[in-house]
Amino acid sequence: MGYVGNFPAATQTVDVIWQSVQTTGFTAVTGYGYPCNTTSAAFTVTLPASANAGDTIVLVDYAGTFASNNITLGANGLNIEGATDNKFLTTAREGVTCTYVDATQGWVATSGVNSGTQALDRFSATGGTITTSGLYTIHTFTTSGTLTPNMSGSVDYLVVAGGGSTSGAAQGGGGGGAGGLRSTVTATGGGGSLETALSVTAQAYTVTVGGGGAIGSSGSDSALIPTIGSTITADGGGRGGAAENNSGNAGVAGGSGGGGSTGNTGSTSAGGSATQGYAGGTGNPTTDGSARHAGGGGGAGVVGVNATTSKAGNGGNGLSVSISGSATYYAGGGGGGGKQARGDGGLGGGGNGGGGDLSSGNAGNVNTGGGAGSGFVDSTNGTSYIGRAGGSGIAIIRYLT
Repeated sequence: MGYVGNFPAATQTVDVIWQSVQTTGFTAVTGYGYPCNTTSAAFTVTLPASANAGDTIVLVDYAGTFASNNITLGANGLNIEGATDNKFLTTAREGVTCTYVDATQGWVATSGVNSGTQALDRFSATGGTITTSGLYTIHTFTTSGTLTPNMSGSVDYLVVAGGGSTSGAAQGGGGGGAGGLRSTVTATGGGGSLETALSVTAQAYTVTVGGGGAIGSSGSDSALIPTIGSTITADGGGRGGAAENNSGNAGVAGGSGGGGSTGNTGSTSAGGSATQGYAGGTGNPTTDGSARHAGGGGGAGVVGVNATTSKAGNGGNGLSVSISGSATYYAGGGGGGGKQARGDGGLGGGGNGGGGDLSSGNAGNVNTGGGAGSGFVDSTNGTSYIGRAGGSGIAIIRYLT
């Protein structure tokens, strides 16, 4: 027999089989009691997927840490207190008996110690533009701001930095590299593994959204600062290489690297940051003005394309990330500039290059981290088809509600 409750009028007893101390997430079994130790981290107790009226589960705060590291009660398809939402145990030294009553109300708290008014509070936060999709609440930051949770919990994130620009007007400048991409959902840049969901507490977190690089500059970093000294930073995209005095120049390293320019020797591109993006493509080495073509900027999903004698390199594609309710591409590289045929921008906001169809390059799309398309100076008619700026970054945070 196990005792739960603290009632002066009567003593309540329930049949409970007590288990060992739990320190990580688990699926509870009816009739069992679980001491839960959240000293190291918050975790989820998933309630059974099926239950009968009168089934009980007992949870207690083993170390007095529920207030700092909450327990999430996972509904698992059944209602909790009349709704399908997950609930949270947030009070230090809390103990609660969850009893299944029927399909309408589902699990309800039938006794508790130190439960107070926060025993089944819901995690929420303020900051950014707030939307919902399915079971998730989503906070989208298109400019810098502050995320403020109401209690401890776990959040997913996507952080994309600003895309790199190009060299402006040049005889075959490289495309701008995409901003670095870091994520806990669907994909992360540069072929890296998904990152771990972030544990947060009830405090303000700074969210920085990096701007796209102005012409001739790399993009700016984006960052989510969960605590002092612990920052999740996506690196700004690298600038494309400039073709100066008919000599090739390498792109600049960044979240993804800028494309190399064309010229007498051509040039390779600097690389992308580890687990954020890829390198740009190489410029075509040539002394023939009609074959001047630059490499495309790198993307979060693939390297920028190398230039050929007949076409500038396309920007590398970005990655499709499903964090805001639909799959969306971010962090595509910018296309290289070229005499005969410009390079196309990569999926995820990369701008097209300029020159090949007598047009200037396109800027990277805003809030995608797309690299800019490069420009091209046509020496035969003296026209400058200029490059553009990189696209600004974005930060998106979501959590289960």
